[in-house]
Amino acid sequence: MGSKKALVILAKGAEEMETVIPTDLMRRAGISVTIAGLTGNDPVQCSRDVVICPDKSLEEAQKKGPYDVVVLPGGNLGAQNLSESSLVRDVLKDQDSRKGLIAAICAGPTALLAHRIGFGSKVTTHPLAKDKMMNGDHYKYSENRVEKDGHILTSRGPGTSFEFGLAISLVCVLLHA
Repeated sequence: MGSKKALVILAKGAEEMETVIPTDLMRRAGISVTIAGLTGNDPVQCSRDVVICPDKSLEEAQKKGPYDVVVLPGGNLGAQNLSESSLVRDVLKDQDSRKGLIAAICAGPTALLAHRIGFGSKVTTHPLAKDKMMNGDHYKYSENRVEKDGHILTSRGPGTSFEFGLAISLVCVLLHA
């Protein structure tokens, strides 16, 4: 069995905890994690002014796929940037077509809505993103801290980052071994 691969897409305004905690937990579980900068490999300013240096650009990382999981951190501005990116759309469409795991937290699931991914799935989001996510009845909403429906895994926010990272790690390492 080869090492599992994860792609964490880092956009300006991403929530730091939702980026770093799942990345750390996945790496501890033996998953090879690439943090890919949405607009290149320059350092990215997150929602609370923490700066994270991506491993490479999303464009470079896309060429190294496929990945076992694609992770979308939240943060309002970060999620908006993910939602507006045609490259993120392409990565998600490819992952979705292969039924590869797609994990999104906080406002991150709104990028799934923007790119028409996982319609019909049960999802959870940050409470403030619920109305946007439920606009159009494309998803079933869950109040669970972490929700997995098929190959879509979602979580509530910074306070559930550990559970989110552990769930991703368990799915990648144990369920898809």
